[in-house]
Order: sequence, then structure tokens, then C-alpha cells
Amino acid sequence: MNQTLNYYKQHAQAFFENTYQVEMESLYIPFLRCLPEQASILDLGCGSGRDTLAFKKKGYQVEAMDYSAELVKKARELTGIEVRQQSFYELNESEKYDGIWACASLLHCDRDRLPEVMGRIFKALKPNGVCYMSFKYGNTDREKEGRSFTDLNEQQAHDLLKQIDRALLLQQWITIDKRPERREEWMNILIRKVQA
Repeated sequence: MNQTLNYYKQHAQAFFENTYQVEMESLYIPFLRCLPEQASILDLGCGSGRDTLAFKKKGYQVEAMDYSAELVKKARELTGIEVRQQSFYELNESEKYDGIWACASLLHCDRDRLPEVMGRIFKALKPNGVCYMSFKYGNTDREKEGRSFTDLNEQQAHDLLKQIDRALLLQQWITIDKRPERREEWMNILIRKVQA
């Protein structure tokens, strides 16, 4: 994690410039249609703040956090909200959010800690709350250009969700990277916390 954090420290400006204008509406739609009006959303690992800003403009109550101090600063500037510097390993709210948006953030979670982090996400969701998460499509743990990645395929997603109490898979689909010069595939997962 420290090596990945160091990457974002060194490349925060380039990362921001490459991501903050990417058009994500097609990914917002399945997530937002599961939420009530003016829902409370946590952007978990918000990066540039792009999605936080989009949700804020749509009238949602948005909180955001990221582990990189440099990206937190940029996200604050972009969104005008108080972004928290915090790791997903430290998420500790209880039944606070209608939706948690973890777009391309949990892919930096150690694979053996994914069930723990998912447990934290589910604790932070209200009953019937919804979580969206995305991973690079694959089945390996790898390092690329100074960042660690945990990739996910269908079987691994299935095995992960089996370990989470009250998790209902709503939708799972594969998309191509939204950045014009990229052709990577992404695994998108939408899950609901069902009432006990």
C-alpha cells in the first residue's frame, strides 16, 4: 500500500489530469437508480473527485475520502467539499450511507483483506443500501509502474460476495476503460445490503 501511495504522491497531477474529465454517466445510471432522492453517498477512494462532483451536481449528499494527501487536496479544490484523508481499511461508520461508490479504488486493497473491507462497507451502508465497485478484469495480484493491483474475475467476485453477510448481487458486468487511449477491461459489481 505504501508503494502505491508513493506513486500517487509523485504522479498526483498527471493522474488528476487523466481522470477528472472522463465521462462516467453510463456507470452512474445503474447505481443511482437504486438510491432514493437526495441519498447520502460516500465516494470511497475518490481520486480526483470527479464522481463526487458529479453526484453533488445531481443533488445528492456526498462525502468523499481518499488515502492520498495530494489527491485529497485536488479533490477538495475540484468539488468544494471537505474530503477526508483516510484509507478504506479505516472506514468505521455504521448505517450512515444509502450508497457507497468505490470506483477503481478497492483494486488497491490486498486480496486477503477484501472481505474485511467489504464488511466495513456493509456496516457503513444503511439497510437496503447499495455499493458499486470496480476492478480491473483478471485474476492476478500484480504490480505495474509502482502500483499494486488486485484484479477480479467472475469466480473471484462470486467467492468474495459469498463471504459477506446480507449481500445481494444486483448486477455484474464488464466494460472497456472510458479513457480514449485505454483498452483495459473492467469488472463492475453492484450489490445491495438486504435487510436482516
